Amino acid sequence: MDNRQAVGSWLSGPRAAMEDAGADLGYRGEQLGLPEDGPGSIARPGRRLGAVAVDWGLCLLIAYGLVTHGYDQATGNWALLIFFVLGVLTVGTVGCTPGKRLFGLRVVALRTGGVRPLRALLRTVLLCVAIPALVWDRDGRGLHDRLAGTVEVRI
Repeated sequence: MDNRQAVGSWLSGPRAAMEDAGADLGYRGEQLGLPEDGPGSIARPGRRLGAVAVDWGLCLLIAYGLVTHGYDQATGNWALLIFFVLGVLTVGTVGCTPGKRLFGLRVVALRTGGVRPLRALLRTVLLCVAIPALVWDRDGRGLHDRLAGTVEVRI
């Protein structure tokens, strides 16, 4: 292996390195019984990040305009609280936040399909902590989704 291959495997991640070594990991979501493409398939990271950015921007705007009337340290804290409430209420009832809906995503429970409020509460608490959301499995699910038994899929 030359240096370009070593750097390329590091940049593309462990999944690509394993596939280059001959391991057949299948497509993302295959182990969960989800389709490879189209509605019901695992949401891609770009869409997920875009949805979180829209939700965070909305929460920041609400905190700025309705609670703190200016931008300071309290605005970020209020935005996090609003983000938490938004996530629990919307994911626990309709399965998606405004940002997820805008990007065509939905959160579903693996076994039952619908996300119950307690499951949404656990998922949102772990998402607000941020570290579990940054640890992904080979299907592209964050640790917060794994622990809550949910998956984010395309509509």
